[in-house]
Amino acid sequence: MKTIATATLPDNVQQPQYDRQQLRSRIVHFGFGAFHRAHQALLTDRVLNAKGGDWGLCEISLFSGDVLMSQLRAQGNLYTVLEKGADGNQPIIIGAVNECLNAKLDSLAAIIEKFCEPQVAIVSLTITEKGYCIDPATGRLDVTQPRIVHDLENPFEPHSAPGILVEALHRRRERGLTPFTVLSCDNIPDNGHVVKNAVLGMANKRSPELAQWIDEHVSFPGTMVDRIVPAATEESLAEITEAVGVYDPCAISCEPFIQWVVEDNFVAGRPEWEIAGVQMVSDVLPWEQMKLRMLNGSHSFLAYLGYLAGYEHISDCMQDSDFRRAALRLMMQEQAPTLRITGVDLQAYADSLITRFTNPALKHRTWQIAMDGSQKLPQRMLEGIRIHLQQGSDWSLLALGVAGWMRYVSGKDECGNAIDVRDPLAEKIQAIVANSDEADRVTALLTLSEIFATDLPQNTVFVSQIQQAWQRLADQGARQAIISTLNI
Repeated sequence: MKTIATATLPDNVQQPQYDRQQLRSRIVHFGFGAFHRAHQALLTDRVLNAKGGDWGLCEISLFSGDVLMSQLRAQGNLYTVLEKGADGNQPIIIGAVNECLNAKLDSLAAIIEKFCEPQVAIVSLTITEKGYCIDPATGRLDVTQPRIVHDLENPFEPHSAPGILVEALHRRRERGLTPFTVLSCDNIPDNGHVVKNAVLGMANKRSPELAQWIDEHVSFPGTMVDRIVPAATEESLAEITEAVGVYDPCAISCEPFIQWVVEDNFVAGRPEWEIAGVQMVSDVLPWEQMKLRMLNGSHSFLAYLGYLAGYEHISDCMQDSDFRRAALRLMMQEQAPTLRITGVDLQAYADSLITRFTNPALKHRTWQIAMDGSQKLPQRMLEGIRIHLQQGSDWSLLALGVAGWMRYVSGKDECGNAIDVRDPLAEKIQAIVANSDEADRVTALLTLSEIFATDLPQNTVFVSQIQQAWQRLADQGARQAIISTLNI
């Protein structure tokens, strides 16, 4: 059967213009998910197309992803990205992946040894918030997490990302090899410090001397990533098949827009990503806050309220003038005033986000964005709310967004249909919902200190505003509640 590696592809398909035989696995990447395929790997491919070189990627997946990795190998580690714009699509064959390893297909021992090869300069990660095994309440390693418990008892055969990173660095230190840079590319606040806390937390449990060596010799740059990349569907894969003329099970669709802001702090070198438009800066945090609150915060707002209102996709929400108006007001009047970034036209940024959300070619499901809300609410909405509480300013749409999450995780939409709630705290949330009625649901969910900490449930203004927003949703439904809130 022909694959993208063996088929003759249409002339409009962009293909690697560099010698892939020169690639070496200088970047080892945890998490061959949709976002990474359409973002970091694609940008590295652009650098290689511009000037060649040997900065290849070795993709790592642990206890899942074996089918995808088998499919990737069958097509020579090539895969397709389809950039979908309102005015047309551009198929691109990505060649930057040099090899891939999976614990089921290969072995955990082989994976750990891959990190120890001398040429490895960067270990990057897209493993989502829960992959770092951080306790949200403390920001430190969660030593009760099952994989962390396993790794502390079996440090030479780790199962978690922090455990594997520490074991790999331990071996490199023992063998006299240079350390690598650890580069988190996950969409979480202050991601460089998150992964650093996880690694140093694990290392300290093993050996204070090892932890000190890592602290002194390993860098953990912060990053801000931005590109809308919906999960692959049968429909999107069929569309890509039509575009390239051959089926690619590893293919992914995305929007044309792409942004990557990276703290320029690499201990063993890096690709010249700036050639591909990457912004190398000294402080990522202001950019990160802007994106998390204005883009991701409004995305989550639309996901919860849009799903409750019966909208399947974000672009469907944007066809509703009230949802569109609410998203823009949320960005400019409630999120933008909480930011400390300078030199950026926030109105232009907000307008560009509205345009991106409206892209009819991109089928980004509200249900997908609504996943893992317990991990997302703190940085996307609650941090901004804390600033409003201090300033005494208006945050009524943010309150509606939080209440929307509460109604969403309660498990029933406005027609009484069950919602498939996906969340690391799903069992805990389900227990709270089962043991509370609508009248005390807000108070019950506010006991989740992993999300709301201890300050917000004790703030009477906060609790009152969320309860009012909850009641508005209960009485009026999501769409009318948005209209009512806009008219307050």
